[in-house]
Amino acid sequence: MHKQLLIVMLICLRGADYISAQQWTKKDSVWLQNVLSGKEKLELNPETMKAIQSGSFINLDEPASDMKMSPVTPLPILKDFTEYIQTDSTHRKIALKDLPPFLLGALRFTAAALILLSICHLRGEKIFRRSLIKRSAVSGIVLLFIDMAVVMLAQRYLTSSLVAIIASSTALWILLLDAPMWKTNLRNPLTIAGGIIGFGGVILLYLEQLNAANLHPHSERGILLLIFGCISWALGTLYAKYRSSREEEVNAFAGSGWQMLFASGMFWICNAVNGDMQRTDLLNVSSASWLSLAYLIFFGSLLAYSAYVWLLKVRPAAEVGTHAYVNPFIAVLLGVTMGNEQVTFIQLGGLFIILLGVMLISRKQKKKQPPEPI
Repeated sequence: MHKQLLIVMLICLRGADYISAQQWTKKDSVWLQNVLSGKEKLELNPETMKAIQSGSFINLDEPASDMKMSPVTPLPILKDFTEYIQTDSTHRKIALKDLPPFLLGALRFTAAALILLSICHLRGEKIFRRSLIKRSAVSGIVLLFIDMAVVMLAQRYLTSSLVAIIASSTALWILLLDAPMWKTNLRNPLTIAGGIIGFGGVILLYLEQLNAANLHPHSERGILLLIFGCISWALGTLYAKYRSSREEEVNAFAGSGWQMLFASGMFWICNAVNGDMQRTDLLNVSSASWLSLAYLIFFGSLLAYSAYVWLLKVRPAAEVGTHAYVNPFIAVLLGVTMGNEQVTFIQLGGLFIILLGVMLISRKQKKKQPPEPI
């Protein structure tokens, strides 16, 4: 039985190697016939036999999309339902397999910016105002370019779970750096407690995925980069709220378009300096990478980022910053309801704690009523 299994495996492996290259000869046929008839012995080296016996020769539990013979990686949209924040993006990771980071950012934000600015122009918005363009440039570079570039670099050193945990600290940075709201936020125990509790919920959500054995030898570099990116996102968020957003009406989106356009300009500069375009053959980019890029353009940029900037106009920054807690919550729920994924009790606890933190931040502190006269 074992011999037959080895023969079938050998045929599959040898066939994949030779038949695809059209190099199977008559000598190979004679050799295979001798093996099947028992005239020749099939000998394997000790290392191969040990791997087969231990079950590590072929990992049957490995998804087909991750095996080497799979030509196209599938596009799991549910894993990146809320890509626009600094979590480990499935679509970004798929696109990064064929597109370098700076080229990916340049293509993504250029396309999204031109589409959004065209729509705004057709809606009658005044998109070429100097003050709007000037302040949008600052927001785009600080909020989008620095953060996104830093996150893409940090992903080289950190696991996805650690990236998700550190990235969720953006809500805390917004809370701490929002100087105009210090008097309101820091005096409200519900807001402070909600920020800390929400961050703790995200840690619980990914706690079981943390494994010291999977850490990169230079993971501290990724952690420092990611913290810097979170601070940059927080500062860009606050600048967009108190400066850029005041240059246009509430329901206007030209500012978001200019922000993405200036971010794309920085990505193009880095792309040219790094030589990414010269080393990339766009004709060999997989269809999965192009679909992922399209998803990032329309859902991650046009819809999600524009919605984020709009929310900054109408809601407090600390409240909008809770998206860093809500995104992992939604991703897990979608994975369970639509992706048939399993959730542990620890993750369920993390989900409820996240909800509690968001509710505390969103809840307004009741003003003390003066005592009624007797």
